[in-house]
Amino acid sequence: MTKAYDELVDFIAAGSTPASLLQFQPSEETRARVQELIHKEKDSGMLPEEANELDDCLKLEHLMRLTKARARSQIERE
Repeated sequence: MTKAYDELVDFIAAGSTPASLLQFQPSEETRARVQELIHKEKDSGMLPEEANELDDCLKLEHLMRLTKARARSQIERE
């Protein structure tokens, strides 16, 4: 499992509320790794494992965007 997956799993396992979901941010380490992978993809090419890692991170980002949108809706209804 990648660091990004671990961070998200730990966050979920600790319990969350709509407000805490809105505040969730990946660590600086994870953000730096994603930037590194994006840079490699654009400039020097990637190993298959790196391409899979970047794909996983992008899927997690999409999932969190959807989750945060739902959390915002729940907060606005309250």
